[in-house]
Amino acid sequence: MEDSMIVVTTPTGQIGSRLVLRLLDQDRKVRVVVRDASRLDDSVRERVETVVGSHDDPAVLDQALSGAEALFWLVPPNPRAPSALTHYVHFARAGAAAVARHDVGHVVGVSSAGHGWPVPAGVLSAAFAMDAELSASGAAYRALSMPFYMENLLRQLDAICAQGAFHLTCAGDLPLALIATRDIAGVAAGLLTDLSWTGQRNLPVFGPDRLTPDGMAEVIGEELGRPVAYRRVAIDDYASLLRSQGAGDQTVKDVTDAFAAQDHGIYDEDWAAAEPTRTDFRTWCREVLKPAADARTS
Repeated sequence: MEDSMIVVTTPTGQIGSRLVLRLLDQDRKVRVVVRDASRLDDSVRERVETVVGSHDDPAVLDQALSGAEALFWLVPPNPRAPSALTHYVHFARAGAAAVARHDVGHVVGVSSAGHGWPVPAGVLSAAFAMDAELSASGAAYRALSMPFYMENLLRQLDAICAQGAFHLTCAGDLPLALIATRDIAGVAAGLLTDLSWTGQRNLPVFGPDRLTPDGMAEVIGEELGRPVAYRRVAIDDYASLLRSQGAGDQTVKDVTDAFAAQDHGIYDEDWAAAEPTRTDFRTWCREVLKPAADARTS
């Protein structure tokens, strides 16, 4: 199956870009779906087939999936969507229909840990609904089920560098499940290059640490060489912050419901079952966060 065509959506994102490089390093045939081809690195653009457009467009999907054996699926964020559920299901239905039309054998989707959570969980529930649509496509499907991305902390570089602190809504003294996006790309690459798997199931993908946010702050401080603290933000205060930045009521609910579910243990069952990936938080801080911080302050 080495000559099989692998289609990658969101190839310029944090996961997709790493995945494309891993596949090309293995001399795999890769076709990417991208809104703006100029965002692809020149070294990548000349080695992949490119389909320009959005992967919620049936015509774009028909062009991308023709002759494809495997698909990497990730729904790009859209804060202007009416709701996370509407956004994810719209993409997933277009994708599932195209997968069925073109008889694509294998699909790997980026989802969230916590399938089966009994109450609404905002963006996380939207990802579960996406999985249900793609699982019904007829393809073998793996929902990569992840917790909190380490890369989310890069959005707080200014606060980490200037204030010596980062902020989340979860308790500082309870373990927070983490994953590095390069490990997600690694798991996805393994699935997309060995198509011996069948059926539909969720695959928990978690890093090896069991750090609390307070413990994360200590590691960050040690790697940056200066004190860093964790400061918890109440969910209501975070909702007010989102509204002050122009977020609508449904967007605020989608985000805060997800954080509330995280606080109440939505990841715990998958965390207990997951086989840990390679990248621990200290390694990520040393190899990703510190260089980004150094560049910010230089």
